[in-house]
Amino acid sequence: MPRLLYLVTSAREMNLADGSPYETGYFAEEAAVPFRRFTAAGVDVVVATPDGRAPHADPYGLEPIFHIPDPDDDFLGSITRTFAPDVDDIRLTLHQLTGLDLAAARRIFIAMGEAGLAGEQARDLLTKAAHTAWRQDRRLGAVLVEDGLAGPLSREDVDRAVAAHHAACQEVADGLAAELAANPGFQQPRDLSAMTDAEIAEFDAVFVPGGHGPMVDLADNPDVRRVLQILQGKQATIATLCHGPAALLAGGGRDDGQRLFDGYRLTCFTDEEEDQTRVGKLGMPWYLDTALKNAGAIFDDAPAAWVSHVVVDRNLVTGQNPGSSDAVADAVLKSLAVL
Repeated sequence: MPRLLYLVTSAREMNLADGSPYETGYFAEEAAVPFRRFTAAGVDVVVATPDGRAPHADPYGLEPIFHIPDPDDDFLGSITRTFAPDVDDIRLTLHQLTGLDLAAARRIFIAMGEAGLAGEQARDLLTKAAHTAWRQDRRLGAVLVEDGLAGPLSREDVDRAVAAHHAACQEVADGLAAELAANPGFQQPRDLSAMTDAEIAEFDAVFVPGGHGPMVDLADNPDVRRVLQILQGKQATIATLCHGPAALLAGGGRDDGQRLFDGYRLTCFTDEEEDQTRVGKLGMPWYLDTALKNAGAIFDDAPAAWVSHVVVDRNLVTGQNPGSSDAVADAVLKSLAVL
């Protein structure tokens, strides 16, 4: 059975560019989804934090906007792909994805069908309305009603469908919070600083989920350096997600004088994505993608922000954003030969 070190930040606060404190921690989806996948595949997962303190979920990452049910998310993707012939021309921001109710389209589509509208007609109306909402920065429900695209639905019908979507997102977020609260490893993690080199060498892989916390307590941590040096020395799988690649900055150097991951292709949460987040708008103290490039990484990001993107270079696995959680888990499981 492969053994994996699940290294989670225990930071609870970061200082913004102006020096003011901001509550942070790990990002719930990035911590829960891979953990679920690894344990289901039979991997022996050991949770640790740099100081043995229980990790803290960033409240921003538990907001319902980040927990769209899969069927709603898939339906939204099928619509946004029609906005332009080339994915490079579709620039969807976090605000557009989460603030315009575009992901409620599937619920509205169902309501249109229940009101007697044919599926093709309903989809055409929704595609047109979603495109308008995207271009004009208007909520989907308002476009449907005000632009005469709601078909047989009244404003109340549209509002009811949107409310059902919001409630479903909240249900997913609440379930994730409960799952993490019930995880014994997250409640009583191992203390990385107390682990010996011999113990670390027993692991077949390390995985670091994101959230802004890793930028606080993993990027220059000497015990994180020990982990990376020891596991890189045996070519074990080293995997990080979103802001988790901040841990790679602690890697130190190689015998040839280069940084530990110099010349490796990798990805992380991009500066473009960062500037669209709440904390990014308040002012980041530093940017991870820029720091990794300055440290010699060959940066490889997705053609567009907020889409799933995973890079595998030798034993290094990196994922770009929260939406890459499942794909990163797949890559790690493949590297461990359990998928």
